[in-house]
Amino acid sequence: MSIGQTILGLLEASPRHGYDLKRAYDERFGHARPLHFGQVYATLSRLLRNGLVEVDSVEAGEGPERKRYAITEAGVTDVRRWLSQPEKPEPYLHSTLYAKVVLALLTGRSAADLLDTQRTEHLRLMRELTRRKTDGDLTDQLICDHALFHLEADLRWLELTAARLDELTATVRR
Repeated sequence: MSIGQTILGLLEASPRHGYDLKRAYDERFGHARPLHFGQVYATLSRLLRNGLVEVDSVEAGEGPERKRYAITEAGVTDVRRWLSQPEKPEPYLHSTLYAKVVLALLTGRSAADLLDTQRTEHLRLMRELTRRKTDGDLTDQLICDHALFHLEADLRWLELTAARLDELTATVRR
């Protein structure tokens, strides 16, 4: 996910302080991976330098001044362009999991054990996401569905690979 464009999109609704942007980002998009304050301010600094945001106001207080940022017309154009472009589908042609299976076979380790361990981890995460989905609002449900569909595809691959492990072993060890 592009943090810069996401912050711009959040600013399009109304000017905000960095703290407010972090909180809004984390509430909407950062459940599993909240932003660090340093990421927010580094991103705002870059957006400011590139003319996509401007300082709307500065408030004095205890500690450092609090800047409130607003999106510029160039920023609105950038968000519009980003939202209109489709994301490139990720074909996963270079998979860490596939590399581990092949390396297990090449080194005489059990690829079947590796696949079983991975299947267990996928199922654990799927149960966790299903609980989150059940307890969550519509936004949680949709993001969990997205993740669950990807994990289901991974499980199908794990099963297929396990079923073809003898053939793969022969191919890899030639």
